[in-house]
Amino acid sequence: MKLAVTVVALALATACSTSQEPGAAGSASSQATASGSVSAELKSAVANPARSPANTVRDVHRHPAETLTFFGLKPGMTVIEIAPSSYYPEILAPYLKATGGKYIGTGKAVEAVADQNVWGPQTYVPFGRDSGPLAPAGSADMVLTFRNVHNWMWQPGFLDKAMADFAAALKPGGVLGVEEHRADPRPETVANGRSASDGYVSKATIVAAAAKAGLVLEAESDVNANPKDTKDHPFGVWTLPPNSWTAPRGGVTPEGFDAAKYKAIGESDRHTLRFRKPA
Repeated sequence: MKLAVTVVALALATACSTSQEPGAAGSASSQATASGSVSAELKSAVANPARSPANTVRDVHRHPAETLTFFGLKPGMTVIEIAPSSYYPEILAPYLKATGGKYIGTGKAVEAVADQNVWGPQTYVPFGRDSGPLAPAGSADMVLTFRNVHNWMWQPGFLDKAMADFAAALKPGGVLGVEEHRADPRPETVANGRSASDGYVSKATIVAAAAKAGLVLEAESDVNANPKDTKDHPFGVWTLPPNSWTAPRGGVTPEGFDAAKYKAIGESDRHTLRFRKPA
């Protein structure tokens, strides 16, 4: 996997990039990040034997330690995860418990980490198109969102509202980390008046929405890149693992559909973008 990182200087608005030679697929050496090596505390959280096998088997595709290191996760942070599944709470909640931080999720409490004696304290807050503030203004060190942006694009005004919520919650100098299915280099698809109808979002869309909220793109990483992803699948990104659709929603599997072809691609090619709220 090739890693390309572009850093955007906040004050000077200049950019520089670094790259590494490809390493073995899925290896730590091929997933180094611009933020330095993975900490012992984060390695321990990722290696936690209590994590679900259904989640750990996905680490080869999701690169959690490298992704969180790139975003700048540090001990003692207050971290808000938007619309969490069980995947990242199993890592973040124990890490933040061990390092004196605080985990906040949105929506319903994640059942898989319900035992807070095992996983660490968690707080859950409402989040939606009409919800109130995520947290007291300027109280969060980091907001993280994984594969959610396309959903907000399907409700008028929701993406802008989401970014404004994130910016309001962040401390000056705080970080928004975004992982999302990458449409580039092709344009976003539009179907039934809906952009990103296949789940793939352009970098320009994310950057523009963040900028409207006052958040500045600081760096991007290819740690979650997948060059095998041709982005032309019959059921959008959901044709690929982990969803592995074999038919359109409510439809039937087409004759001759080859599920193995899409399983071999793996999980999607994804943006990994770090934004900062100016100090």
